[in-house]
Amino acid sequence: MALYNGGAWVEAAREELGQLGERQREWQSLGPCPLASGSWRCWPWGRCCWWKTPELRTPSHLLVLSLALADSGISLNALVAATSSLLRRWPYGSEGCQAHGFQGFVTALASICSSAAVAWGRYHHFCTRSRLDWNTAVSLVFFVWLSSAFWAALPLLGWGHYDYEPLGTCCTLDYSRGDRNFTSFLFTMAFFNFLLPLFITVVSYRLMEQKLGKTSRPPVNTVLPARTLLLGWGPYALLYLYATIADATSISPKLQMVPALIAKAVPTVNAMNYALGSEMVHRGIWQCLSPQRREHSREQ
Repeated sequence: MALYNGGAWVEAAREELGQLGERQREWQSLGPCPLASGSWRCWPWGRCCWWKTPELRTPSHLLVLSLALADSGISLNALVAATSSLLRRWPYGSEGCQAHGFQGFVTALASICSSAAVAWGRYHHFCTRSRLDWNTAVSLVFFVWLSSAFWAALPLLGWGHYDYEPLGTCCTLDYSRGDRNFTSFLFTMAFFNFLLPLFITVVSYRLMEQKLGKTSRPPVNTVLPARTLLLGWGPYALLYLYATIADATSISPKLQMVPALIAKAVPTVNAMNYALGSEMVHRGIWQCLSPQRREHSREQ
């Protein structure tokens, strides 16, 4: 009888631990939800203001609009992952996994490169005698998105590979193999899509500080964008770098998901910095919310 009770207790404990693991996994999967929803609440106002406020329809703000579209794509990717996490499985099959990995990779690279493009555009706007024209801004936006689509398509063609993340509820670049194919793709991609944009961002804002700081305060935040790139996407870069020199599967799945959660917070930080942190966007939002004020400003 004692043995029976002991066996029953062990079985009950196992069931309780299993349920606890499922609840913890569900809690982890819901991590992207508030981050993504915060970005979706902030960025639409910026896009609305760009279309409805003539003062915002400038080449410089077109670069910010490109960043907004990229971050919205990251938020959409996070919502799809959160939905599959609620189901505790990936319901879209292998082809859906490839599409989800491609879409997430395109928008992530576009977000990083768009941040660098905004930094260069701001330097060009505030620190040079010639204003940024539409042809340059449009060409820069096309280059950012075409380059991002090119690098994201390479894993579909065999250089790199998309696969499920450790929890099996979303898809990303597969770093578990760590072979020569992954290593060569990682270092090449990271140089052009992380190190180079980070260098452009840091140098552009540093030059702005040196040139504008002598006479007045820089009109934009010159510190937060570079820190967002480094702290938001740096953990992913470190995880991928570790996968090239050691077995990434030796890291616990929970710890492997930390860089993904940090990266999914980047759109919210960008929305607060570029949209809510701009006085001109504040005026545009106010005009979007109050049509009478907008009509009055047009009459003036």
